[in-house]
Parts: sequence; structure tokens; C-alpha cells
Amino acid sequence: MDNLLPLPTFNDITAANGRINGYAHRTPVLTSRTISEELGAEVFFKCENLQRMGAFKFRGAFNALSRFSETQRKAGVVAFSSGNHAQAIALAAGLLNMPATIVMPHDAPAAKVAATKGYGGNVVIYDRYKEDREQIGRELAAKHGLTLIPPYDHPDVIAGQGTAAYELFEEVGQLDALFVPLGGGGLLAGTSLSKGAMSPDTALYGVEPESGNDGQQSFRTGSIVHIDTPVTIADGAQTQHLGNYTFPLIQKGVRDILTAGDQELINCMKFFAARMKIIVEPTGCLGLAAARQMKDQLAGKRVGVIVSGGNIDLAKFSELTSR
Repeated sequence: MDNLLPLPTFNDITAANGRINGYAHRTPVLTSRTISEELGAEVFFKCENLQRMGAFKFRGAFNALSRFSETQRKAGVVAFSSGNHAQAIALAAGLLNMPATIVMPHDAPAAKVAATKGYGGNVVIYDRYKEDREQIGRELAAKHGLTLIPPYDHPDVIAGQGTAAYELFEEVGQLDALFVPLGGGGLLAGTSLSKGAMSPDTALYGVEPESGNDGQQSFRTGSIVHIDTPVTIADGAQTQHLGNYTFPLIQKGVRDILTAGDQELINCMKFFAARMKIIVEPTGCLGLAAARQMKDQLAGKRVGVIVSGGNIDLAKFSELTSR
């Protein structure tokens, strides 16, 4: 990563919004009378589980790749990801006619690996508990002349992810509170930029798995905390640290970082499927889980929840929701 790149701004989000227009879906904003009554609030769900390849990650991937030079496009892109960024890069690369190499963990969900290959990605498998995916990515980039696009810590990726909240505010107006899943921070950092320009009084919350609260620790201590790979069903948030680009944006624009346990995520998966008829992966349930915890503070408020993705093996979905 080139640390000399400037932090993205809201202008970068509006530019990204123009680049992805016609390629990314403008995902629906759904409501549920059941959940609004449960929280005593007006709740709006930005459903990125209905985005192309099933997650918000397509926004950042396409924005980043669309800015490649002709030389970069010919050589191709390399990325590392547990699944959603992998699929996003593979799909975006295919749309832009460039080769893509994706470094994925050995225990990534089978559906995500299959989809990445299906989009044309060349998958390289590694052991997430013993090997360093960032090092593998850098080595592949150096050896083959590829451009490395990390899953979250890159200005163009952050700007692309910020378009989800951009669309949400554009559609529903200002919100009192907004809950966003947090892994490495690309979605939350981009959201903070959109919030700052379009709904500055919104209380913005990032939400992590209980067992992987590196972002919460970082936010409260003021410096990036590194942790071991967390064990959680929220595989999209099994990150070990925030990024050098994402952290300062989160520090500036976020009210607090919250956590949710695996059982709370399962309960939300069941709710989404039974009452809203949508499939949401565990990571995508982090926002709703935290909003439910804060029920008493949300009464009478306008509340946004970004549902980050819906990529989960059906067998795994069945197993978790039948517990």
C-alpha cells in the first residue's frame, strides 16, 4: 500500500457513484413493520445482500478497478479475501476485461469460492491461521506485475463502499442513527464520509462480532489494535485489524463501535428469512443485532441499518437457523 495516497473525501464518493452507475445495482431500501414496532422506531434496511455478487463489496471493487491504467488492466489485479471481496474483484475484473488472481482462505465458504471461480477469478488457497494473506498478495503482485487491491484499506475501495450510504440518504433523507457492519472498516469509513456530508447529525455505529472487537479496542484506545483471527460465524468480519486509511475516517465520523454475539446474529438471520423473506449472511446481521440491543435508546427515532451481504452456503444457513 502506498501510504502517500490522500484519504478519500465525499467528492471521491460522488465520483465513485458516477463510475459504478449502470454496473452496480441501486439496492432497495426495505422496511418491516414488525421490527419497527419491536424497536419503537422507523427502521430502514439498505439491502446490499441484493447487490451484484451478493454484497456491498462490488461497489468498491468496481470503483478501484475502473481507475486502472491500460498497463495495469493488461497485467491484472490480485486481491485477498475470505469471500465477498474475492467475488467482487473477480466479477468487476471480468466486466472490465482484465485477469484476476484471488488469495482465499482454506476454510472460506464453498459457495464464495465457487462463485469467485465462476466469475473468472484464479483462486490461490492459503491457511488463514498459519499464513499471512497480505504477504502472499504482495509476493504475487511483485512476481507477476499485478496491482494489489486490498479488501478495505484503499481510498478507491472506501469511496466505492460509501456509495451505499449515499444512496440510502438520497432515498430516505436524514437519519437519527445508522448501524453498519465492521470488519476492516471500508464500509464504515465510506459511510462516515457520506454521513458527514448528507446527514451530519446521524449517530453512526460500527458493529463487530463479539470475539473480534479489534475495532472497538482501537476506537477506544486511539490506536490500531491487532488481534488473532477471531472465531465467529461472521466470516466477513474475521479481520485482525483496521486499516491506515479506514481508522482515521472511523475515528472522525463514528459515535461508537458495538459488538454482537453469534447467537444474536442467528436470531437476526431467522428474522430476515421468516419476516422479510431475504437471505442475509451472519456478517450482514451485525447492524440489526446491535440496533436490537439499543432498543431503549432508539424509541421514536429514524434508524438506518446497512445489510452488508447475503452470501452463505444454503446448507450452512439451514444448519445455523435450525439451531
